[in-house]
This record gives sequence, C-alpha cells and structure tokens, in this order.
Amino acid sequence: MSFTLHGIGVSSGVAIGHAHLVSHARLEVAHYVVPPGQVDDELARFDAAIATVRKDLEMLRDQVPAGAPAEFAAFISLHLMILNDTLLANVPREIVSAEQCNAEWAVKVQMDALLAQFDEIEDAYLRERRADVIQVVERVMKALTGQPGYVPPPSASNGAIVLIARDLSPADVVQFKQHQFASFITDLGGTTSHTAVVARSLNIPSIVALHTARQLIRENDLVIVDGTQGVVIVDPDPQALAEYDLRRRRFELERQKLKRLRDTYTATVDGVPVELQANIELPQDVVQARENGATGIGLFRSEFLFLGRSELPGEDEQYEAYRKVAQDMDGMPVTIRTYDLGADKAVDGAEERIPTNPALGLRAIRLCLTEPRRFLIQLRALLRASAHGRINIMIPMLATAAELDQTLGLIRQAKHTLDEQGIAYDPNVKVGGMIEVPAAALALGIFTRKLDFMSIGTNDLIQYTLAVDRTDDTVSHLYDPLHPAVLQLIAHVLRTADKAGVPVALCGEMAGDPALTRLLLGLGLRQYSMHSAHLLDVKERILQTDLSRVRPLARRMLRMHDPHRLRTALEELNA
Repeated sequence: MSFTLHGIGVSSGVAIGHAHLVSHARLEVAHYVVPPGQVDDELARFDAAIATVRKDLEMLRDQVPAGAPAEFAAFISLHLMILNDTLLANVPREIVSAEQCNAEWAVKVQMDALLAQFDEIEDAYLRERRADVIQVVERVMKALTGQPGYVPPPSASNGAIVLIARDLSPADVVQFKQHQFASFITDLGGTTSHTAVVARSLNIPSIVALHTARQLIRENDLVIVDGTQGVVIVDPDPQALAEYDLRRRRFELERQKLKRLRDTYTATVDGVPVELQANIELPQDVVQARENGATGIGLFRSEFLFLGRSELPGEDEQYEAYRKVAQDMDGMPVTIRTYDLGADKAVDGAEERIPTNPALGLRAIRLCLTEPRRFLIQLRALLRASAHGRINIMIPMLATAAELDQTLGLIRQAKHTLDEQGIAYDPNVKVGGMIEVPAAALALGIFTRKLDFMSIGTNDLIQYTLAVDRTDDTVSHLYDPLHPAVLQLIAHVLRTADKAGVPVALCGEMAGDPALTRLLLGLGLRQYSMHSAHLLDVKERILQTDLSRVRPLARRMLRMHDPHRLRTALEELNA
C-alpha cells in the first residue's frame, strides 16, 4: 500500500530506487559485575575492541575512492580522532577498574557523559557532532559483542538503492560508495548533519528528520525521494512513478548543463558584477569549491579543527590548516571565522554549568574574550598564515563596541608578539565581523567605523529575530527567511554598509537558495557565500537576472507585511 512521509529536504533532486535498511548496534546494554580476578581480562577485551575499530576506520579511510568528496576522508578522520581521544579510549578502562563492571557498560556510561556535554553546545554544526560520538560508540559496541561491521547490499541489479537509516555515519557512506545508490533518508538529523553534508557534496537527493521511516519502510520497497520538497513516497502507483521519473531526468539534465557555467564571469544581464564564494569546514573542501567556480572562501568555520578532542590544537597545527587553504586558493580571498564554540567548556577552571538558554550564553566571541590566551594562539596562527595568501579574519556574533575593541586589541597584541620574534605576516590583514545578532544589525554604525568588511549570518540572525531554534524541527515551520522583520534587517545592513563604504557579504543558508537570489540582489547584495554544491545554481539565476527590473520589485516587498503577499511577490520576482 502506498504512503507518504514528510521530513526536511537537505539536498535537492529526485531519486527513485529500492529501499535498503541500515542497521546499527543498539546502545541499550546490560550491566554486570566482573569478578576481581577477571578485571584484567575485561580490560584486554575493551582494548581489543578499540584496536579492531581503529583498524576498520583506518582501512576505510585508505579505501576512500579517488573521486570522492573531501568530506568522506575528513569525517572518518574525525571518527578516528574521537576513538583515539582519552575520553573514549582510556576513561572506560578506569570505569571498568573502579566499578568492576563489564566494558559495554563502561563505554555506555562514558558516552552518556560526553553527549551531555555536546547538548550544552549552542552552535548547531558542533552540537550535531554528538552523532559522531554515538556512531563511534556503536562500532565499539559491535566489536565488543562480536557483531560484524556493516555489510553493504549484495547487489544493485534490481535498480538504484535508497539508504534508509535511523542515522548514517560517514564510514557507512564510504562503504556505500562502492555500490550503486541514489539517496539517503534518515529518521534523525538536521540541515548540518553528516548525512546532509555528504548528500549536498554529492548532489544526492536527501531527506532527514523523517522520524519513522526506518520503522515503516520495508527492505526492497520501491521508494521515491523528492529532496526538493522533503517528501518520500513508498510503493508509488504507476502514475506517480512516471511523473517523478520525468522530474528526475529533467533535474539530471539541468545539473549537467550547469557545469558549463563554471568559468563564466558572474554578472547580471545589465552588467552588474557579483562575487560567488564558498563556505567550508575543512581545508580539503577547497577542491570542491574550486571545481564549482568559487572566486574565494567567504566562510571557513575554523571551529571544526577543535572538534572531538580533549586538548585544543596548538598554534602550529592551526597555522598549517589555514596556510593550506590560503595556498590552495592561489591568491583568491580566504575569510576565516575565529572559532564559534558554544558553552560546553568551563572557563578558567570554573565548575561546568548547564546554561538555561545556550543560544544566549557563552559562545563565539564572548567565549574567546573570556579565554584570551587561547584566543591569541588562534590569532597568531591566522596572522602567520596571512603571509601565504589573502587571508581575512572574521569575528562571529559581535554585539557590542566593547567586544570589537577588545578583539582588535588582541589582534594588535598578536602582531606585536610576532614582530618581536621576527615572524612574517600580512600587516594589512583585513578584519571583519559577522552580523548575526539583531542588536548588531540595528546599531551597525558601531562596527562600520572599525571593520574592513562584514558578513550577514542569516542562520542565526533569523533564529534570534524570530526566537526560533533553527535546530528544532518541531518549530521549523516558524523559521522564515521571508519574515518582514528579517528582510528589513538585511536591507538595513546592506544600505548602511553601502553608505559607509564597507563591503558586506551574506554567508547563511539564504545565500545558497536560488529562490532568494534575485530578492537579495534587489536589496543590494553583491557577494554571496554558500556551500559549494549550490554555487552553479545561484550563478545561473544571477546570469538570467535583469537588475533594473528586480530592484523595484524587491523594494516593494520591503513594504509588505502579509506572508501570502510576500510569497506571491517572490514568485513574480522569479518569473
């Protein structure tokens, strides 16, 4: 019997294939006491499981296909980093010895403690890395219980495969790379989950947050995945199947046509130039950015370097990562955001606390300024890397003049220490700020006088303006980029920055949505930064846009307050 499921579409397109259910180890484990004379044997069993998982992950990393996106190897390396961290590799041993319990229980106890820390993180991308901890622990549990690792589907002869899981790890995806597959759909996850990141990097239709797909869909069911609308159709009738097969063919043809635009100069029909840059999380992401014609890196989320480790990366390690990106971009601008970590670490040895509202807590530049010694390490690394390319430094979540003044003071201090040591850097490195707090948008004059550039972070700006948690799918329908207040704030930032002569970009999800490209152009945006997979879609829309026609329509939308009228006007804008 045919039925339909709805979730969050995270990668556009249509896929048709047969369902393959992905199973993972259950994390509900028994607890039992180990006799004193057998504790050493239990520790040896735990060590053997860790070694087995380490060997499996290293083998998977080495087997990543040459043409696979950089995310694959990077995410598997992240899993190895989590596995090798003392918090997972050593603390369970201490629990086994102290409590004389079985290794499975010790691993489960430690995992729960780690997940509690991740739950306190405000940043959506970092918080979703809790899934990596679970996926690594699942592998350890399988090794402890003697279960085999995941076995890919034996044959794809019956057509393309749609992978259906509670959640998917990047290690699973690497194994699937050797087989035919059409789509990922999962019960868990959000727009920044690994499934979403990998699916977008591959341009594979994908849907997350389906909640019951793994329970309701059966092995080998015929499935249609509409990643654009976030719809899954199970056991479709012939009419629906024919309709979606036509959509799929059209979509694939359009993707092939888009590749021709890679080296085309980006400008509107009436000759207004536009910059299209890429957002990255890893140095390896530069490859895909350049393949899609990015003219720079508009946002390098440096906090990825800080993930999954008890000790933070040192200055040299950070420097090497930033230097690599600068050199690989070969003279094009690289904007690196200082780490946007959340309230997951105690400050100056203070006791950890669970913030009442982490979205409003100690995160981003607030955290940096409470730990200036750690922040100086990153600033020195960034400055050192600036000697190898066009690096810009961007400060996240600025809200007050005091925060900016303190940050600029620390940058001057970092320069002074490098001067004393005779270490080269670009003395004219540009410093910019993220406008993602409504207070910063409304009091922009505080920042235009002291910053070289600005970037609008619409993900958080919308979240804070509408009081909607962007990671909570129960209120996701309230997260609206077309809300009049959001449009007014964006337009205000663009106008004010233009009058002050300060360049401004937009690096949130709005930048990569072709449906919003013309609206943003009409409001005055001239620099977009987005995930590499969306660059050519947005470029095509820009190349087909007559700014003289779009501008008055966009301005008229700013005077509208009715949601229905706004969406009707957007359709007219894109006609």
